[in-house]
Amino acid sequence: MKKIAIIGRPNVGKSSLFNRLVKKRDAITSDLAGTTRDVKRRTTLIRDKEAQLLDTGGLDKGCELFDKIKEMSLKAAYKADIILYMVDGKGLPEEEDKKLFYELQAMGKDMALVVNKIDNDKMKEKLWEFYEFGTDAIFGISVSHNRNTVELMDWVYDKLPESDIVKEEEEQSAVEVVKEDEEALNDEEFFAQYAEDEEDDGYIYWDEEEVEDDSIFGQNDRIKEFDENDVNHIKIAIIGRTNVGKSSLLNALLKEERSVVSSVAGTTIDPIDETIVYKDKQLTFVDTAGLRRRGKILGIEKYALMRTKEMLENANMALVVLDASEPFLDLDEKIAGLVDQNRLACVIVLNKWDIAKKEEHEKIIKEVRDRFKFLAYAPIITLSAKSGQRVDKLHDIILQINENYSQRITTSQLNEVIDKALRRHTLPSMHGQVIRIYYATQYETRPPKIAIIMNKPKGLHFTYRRYLTNKLREAFDFTGTPLLFKAKKRGER
Repeated sequence: MKKIAIIGRPNVGKSSLFNRLVKKRDAITSDLAGTTRDVKRRTTLIRDKEAQLLDTGGLDKGCELFDKIKEMSLKAAYKADIILYMVDGKGLPEEEDKKLFYELQAMGKDMALVVNKIDNDKMKEKLWEFYEFGTDAIFGISVSHNRNTVELMDWVYDKLPESDIVKEEEEQSAVEVVKEDEEALNDEEFFAQYAEDEEDDGYIYWDEEEVEDDSIFGQNDRIKEFDENDVNHIKIAIIGRTNVGKSSLLNALLKEERSVVSSVAGTTIDPIDETIVYKDKQLTFVDTAGLRRRGKILGIEKYALMRTKEMLENANMALVVLDASEPFLDLDEKIAGLVDQNRLACVIVLNKWDIAKKEEHEKIIKEVRDRFKFLAYAPIITLSAKSGQRVDKLHDIILQINENYSQRITTSQLNEVIDKALRRHTLPSMHGQVIRIYYATQYETRPPKIAIIMNKPKGLHFTYRRYLTNKLREAFDFTGTPLLFKAKKRGER
């Protein structure tokens, strides 16, 4: 499959063109230069030919952050087969653009100059000024107005081999997905559903939705049939507040510089996902934007935070990254609370362990357990993403937790544990009424969900629920995964 890299200076419309070509609003766009920082990759169809599209950060320089963005973008261009170099048609040709264009052109790859923001016929005259780049493959377009993009697509299509033509059934499926995506809201409309002029409450950056809580035996959900789809594909969100080392951890896990790392807080804007195969399992890691208190959210970060919410809703597991070299904050607890809210498997990652004070190591571990009691099931791993210390162990931990997250316990095994628990401590009565548990059965995985069939579901005290949970965890390996219950009457679905 050919790789197509969209390259150019900041704010020329690269992400807008990327969204147009993948046929959905994937990359975050704004008028602010430097919105795109990492390289975003997506497989798309150019008519009936498949290609991998790369959206890159702006080729700018100045501070540490922009130097690293430029470095990552140029690396993507060197690895690409086709390069679309974008410039802003509203201004004059820049010498820096010419220099970079000639440098990339010298590699001998298929390359086109895309002059964006030619929004009307009058502006077509400005296109002549860009012929001094010395290429015949020049296209004056307007992404925002969808003008004159057909010739560009014809040129790209001709550069793709016939072997990349997809089958008709696959193409039809892709068209249906595109139709759904085109009906989606744009970034501004999407965020407008959640953004309110509320006072800074210390954290909440999206409106809380009412979520039914399986862990307190919801009464009304229908029991689903057991489903074990996608057990070999693990979607892992890397979450934490800004500057705790999430992007460094992603790079260490992938063993490549995939995400821009900088001392600038809030470096990651667009969630970046990358899939590797490890021991026959697909691991998709998502580096999410660092989370802040509502009052400190700046500009385009609001869109990034909404994307983070989407990623968490679609993930199976979360790596909660904490900075072991600094005191923990209330914000760390609230971020970790999102794992509980989304019922994800979890690993607590204590990063920067190499620079944490050695005499405080035990104290740090104890504080994590005291502050994050709601994640008592989550294992803790201490590592250094920067040096790579113990990062390799994380892959195997993820696989083991996925086994626990995806396991199904037989009804007979469950009831053996429940019977022993009942004999040891009988159920307390409710208003003089005897409470009986008839049997238990697991009805869903990822996470494991267990239905307890009884005569009076509302009579199960929360302390007894916790007792049963502990007994099940003692009997079976549920390390790293939440264990959810529903109390049901006999015959109730």
